[in-house]
Amino acid sequence: MRKPILIGNWKMNGSLQSNQALITRLLPRLRPLRKVVDIAVCPPLPYLFQVRDLLGYTGITLGAQNASGFVSGAYTGESSATMLKEMGCVYVLVGHSERRSLYGETDADIAARFAAVRGLGMTPVLCVGESLQDRESGRTVEVVQAQIQAVINKVGLAGLAEGVLAYEPVWAIGTGKTATPEQVAETHFGIRQFIAGCCEPKAKVVSQALRILYGGSVKPANAVAIFSLDDVDGGLIGGASLHADDFSAIAEALVTTCPEAVGESESH
Repeated sequence: MRKPILIGNWKMNGSLQSNQALITRLLPRLRPLRKVVDIAVCPPLPYLFQVRDLLGYTGITLGAQNASGFVSGAYTGESSATMLKEMGCVYVLVGHSERRSLYGETDADIAARFAAVRGLGMTPVLCVGESLQDRESGRTVEVVQAQIQAVINKVGLAGLAEGVLAYEPVWAIGTGKTATPEQVAETHFGIRQFIAGCCEPKAKVVSQALRILYGGSVKPANAVAIFSLDDVDGGLIGGASLHADDFSAIAEALVTTCPEAVGESESH
């Protein structure tokens, strides 16, 4: 059984004061859920130490928004996976659409970042997704498969299996638009089929074990419909993760879609 996961991506938002207020409000509602779902937050780099200390030993984990594919060197503005591990990060986002579109990160760049994060025992969260133009021209499958294949080429299917995937249609990120449940279900199912069809041992096992999240304007109002889909294992949440009530409600919605996990948690 795949354990659901919810990750909050704060992007370039926050302050010392607002971070403390947000985490203080989140923890009482999120801590009871941690046995049922994995929960992480990814603050901006300058606040990793602060948020790590605020989270303490609550079971809510720390993540980063990106990592360099290089170990060290003359890469101004970058942060290595080693640095992020020292700061206590468990998850690291790689390949977010904003990194691809605004900063020109290529599939090869992102594969190197994935490999660097994985190599230090953290969990890379590979973000994949198509633009509106790709969607309208029928290239969703082609684009998403190419983004995944680049990582498989770098670390193999076994390496991919040590990460998490997050499908985020670019046209639904921060726009208020959300892919329909049918579109989400189709794409997530297609990702599993693509991985299962890889010519490597245990491809089918990996395809069924890999956690695939959905991201793109997830809100409390649509969370249950999205998380109830068979091939959706949680969410990568942007704007709503900055609001304690919204993020908590989304986490609680995720729990309601996992009756077996809830029963197991209650029995302990």
